[in-house]
Amino acid sequence: MCGIAGGFDFSGQDPTPGPTLAAMGAQLACRGPDDRAEWRAPGVGFAHRRLIVIDPKGGAQPMHLSGPEGRPGWSLVYNGELYNTGELSQDLAARGHRFHGHSDTEVLLHALAEWGPEALPRLNGIFAFALYDHRRRSALLARDRLGVKPLFFARQPHGILFGSEVKALLKHPAVPAVLDRGGLTELFAIGPARTPGTGIFQGIEELRGGEALLAGPQRLRQWRYWRLESHEHPDDLPTTAATVRDLLDDAVRRQLVSDVPLVSLLSGGLDSSAVSALAARELERTGRPRLETFSVDFVDQARFFESSAFQHSLDAPWARAMAAELSTHHHEVLVDTPQLVAAADEALAARDHPGMADIDISLLLFCRAIRQHAVVALSGEAADELFGGYPWCHGADALAAGTFPWARRLSDRLAILAPEVAEALQPAAYVARRYHEALAEVPRLAGESAAERRIREVLYLNLTRFLPTLLDRKDRMSMAVGLEVRVPFCDHRLVEYVWNIPWALKSWQGEPKGILREALAGILPDGVRRRQKSPYPTTHHPSYAEAFRQALLDVLADATSPLRPLLNRGALAALASADPRSWSLPWFGQMMGVPALFLYLVQTDHWLRARHITLSL
Repeated sequence: MCGIAGGFDFSGQDPTPGPTLAAMGAQLACRGPDDRAEWRAPGVGFAHRRLIVIDPKGGAQPMHLSGPEGRPGWSLVYNGELYNTGELSQDLAARGHRFHGHSDTEVLLHALAEWGPEALPRLNGIFAFALYDHRRRSALLARDRLGVKPLFFARQPHGILFGSEVKALLKHPAVPAVLDRGGLTELFAIGPARTPGTGIFQGIEELRGGEALLAGPQRLRQWRYWRLESHEHPDDLPTTAATVRDLLDDAVRRQLVSDVPLVSLLSGGLDSSAVSALAARELERTGRPRLETFSVDFVDQARFFESSAFQHSLDAPWARAMAAELSTHHHEVLVDTPQLVAAADEALAARDHPGMADIDISLLLFCRAIRQHAVVALSGEAADELFGGYPWCHGADALAAGTFPWARRLSDRLAILAPEVAEALQPAAYVARRYHEALAEVPRLAGESAAERRIREVLYLNLTRFLPTLLDRKDRMSMAVGLEVRVPFCDHRLVEYVWNIPWALKSWQGEPKGILREALAGILPDGVRRRQKSPYPTTHHPSYAEAFRQALLDVLADATSPLRPLLNRGALAALASADPRSWSLPWFGQMMGVPALFLYLVQTDHWLRARHITLSL
């Protein structure tokens, strides 16, 4: 994994003049602590920061491939990992290509030289890249199908700027840190999620998962090279379960390829246990060292934990039992409230905008602890989105909500805004528009009942609107400490297959993710296989809520706060003074309750100050 940044100017001028290119790359140093490079050619500038995972000697970037007669051909900067490198290299070798190393970067470069944009459907992996074709004076940017690896860009009068993270683009003098009405509405009405394609800041866009962009002197074309397609599912229950198991097993096997130490995240839940079990089995089969697993928990969690509709049980006992079952070398990472408070600003800087509060912070600390032992980790992200594991896929009220089901308390959220700000932003109308835009994308299947049609909509929202938030969070917190996290459930072959499994099979025997539980029979112990969903943990310690309740009150009392004029200070002061027992319901997702809202606002205040952001209402 790496960090990439740079630009193209098709008038021939330097798109990143003076020290700008180095400054953009420096913002991504945490993503690639092992090597750095900047490269320029007429009208092109690339910055690269490398995290070495495959082929330490042969994978340096930017990477170049000569064209006919030794003339400049193609130049590439790339962030990601290809899991079908072997198949691609064999195919390319049969077409006359010769390789000097075994890196996926070299294989990708040759694939793009051979097939151009038509190479994209051939790739199995997680990636974001920028390619310059010297012969055609054109640039190709692309991102993996599910959007695991990030890529942002800003259009310029004669070209385009790009970067793995927004902070790299903001180092360019042509990209000021301005929040207009759209960005502010994203922040207060959609956040901590983002509408796909938006970069929050004015003039910054995001290449969506499954999208590519081709730019040249006379054109700029952006298109989807991959999207979900709906069709009838022909397989019965046993065949479906076996296919799910085989596809997941193959995805895990492919993602164990690494020239550096690799581990697995293990909470003791269904998803992480499945990935860890399949990984442990493959490592044993191939005679490699036994798997190391990692779990995270909070100091005094058992003392303050209260079971709820969203979190039924503590993870720690389940993780220990599963680690013992798999005979892994298991590590428990404990996080305390003072650590959460101290790392809040660091997590914000990694995320580039206010995010998922203590869930972000604890993940950052968790990844930092893992990085002391390994460079690559496997994780269970995307199973809930793919198989319908969330409570809102099963509750009648949530299904009938008519909005994003993880953010149904919109009126409560909007009550924190100053009335004049709410009037200017019209956030309820904005959310409704974004929601209906998402529904308009859903690939329909003729003949579905109303109930089937609705669950297809919700699953599409899961995969295209909720999952990107979690993938963005995992990428930023892990790459902030130079840790590569791989997500086998995002393998596009598995996603395409599961998308068309009927809901009656997906929720077999009335259980969330029922078909996945059937697929894992004989692989996981029955207790783990039947365990109710437990999301990534959040602290229940009252000192956490108190720390950020007081921090918010300090913001509200600070006349110099850039956030203060945007808020309904009376409503927030009343909320902060209310009985904490009334704070239990989440305002976003499953676990982000009122204390997380306090931290979200405190982070927003700090973000506006630290980034010197201009507000444009």
